[in-house]
Amino acid sequence: MNANTLRVLACIDGSALTPAVCDYAAWIAHRLQAPLKLLHTIDHHPETALTADLSGNIGVDSRDHLLEALSQIEQQRSKLRLQQGKALLQAAKERVIQAGISDPLTHQRHGSLVEALIELEEDIRVLVVGVRGKSHEKQPDKIGAKLESIIRSMHKPILVVNAEFKAPQRIMIAYDGSYAAEKAVEMVSTSPAFKGLICHLVCAGKDDAVTEQRFEAATHQLAQSGFGELIAQKLSGKPEQVLCDYQDRQAIDLTVMGAFSHTRIHDLLLGSFTAKMLAHTHKPLLLLR
Repeated sequence: MNANTLRVLACIDGSALTPAVCDYAAWIAHRLQAPLKLLHTIDHHPETALTADLSGNIGVDSRDHLLEALSQIEQQRSKLRLQQGKALLQAAKERVIQAGISDPLTHQRHGSLVEALIELEEDIRVLVVGVRGKSHEKQPDKIGAKLESIIRSMHKPILVVNAEFKAPQRIMIAYDGSYAAEKAVEMVSTSPAFKGLICHLVCAGKDDAVTEQRFEAATHQLAQSGFGELIAQKLSGKPEQVLCDYQDRQAIDLTVMGAFSHTRIHDLLLGSFTAKMLAHTHKPLLLLR
């Protein structure tokens, strides 16, 4: 599919981060000159249904009556969730229009969010999601239950939102010489989303000849890419700690980095680092696969 027809897709669920998800989606859609779609899913959990366990020793007539009553309650709840979702999508649509997006689309569907995203993936240019949904929004030290599955399942850039919107002026590329890091450099250097911004290329946790050579090549590539300013920096220490500290010191607005790998071996090396960054950073992360 032509890149000009790919959409920024924002996943909203009514959690506290929903406004920020809308704002960041509008920002990156504007920077990319890409259309925007807002997605809300209604995920039914059979394991939590009211009718899940009625096989005890109650009378047949009583049980049938209770099942019918509970079925009606479930139907009413489904209608309410549908209405709430439509209202949520309408409010989100109005918000992104106010942010300058013309003709945003809305889409509501039943079922798993992960399954929905897999089906829609070929139409996605950038996916925008909150770091946690309604079920975890009172647990700031945890990432959302579905987020890891989304990251592992998708092959498109994922912008993970974890705070109120602030238009990015300074971005950081977390670099380690890996294939994912090289991909991040390539994407950032060619994407219109980052033109004119201040770019920090930061290498953390690796100090060998090969990484040094690749770091210099990446610095040269980015220097030719139209940034307002390029700052290359090498740091020592635990990557997730020194990168988060650097974010705070340099007032970084957005970090670009590789994410969970598909292979089990790489999961051991990269998966824990990605999870730690997601859990500890207070700035949005653009994750690349």
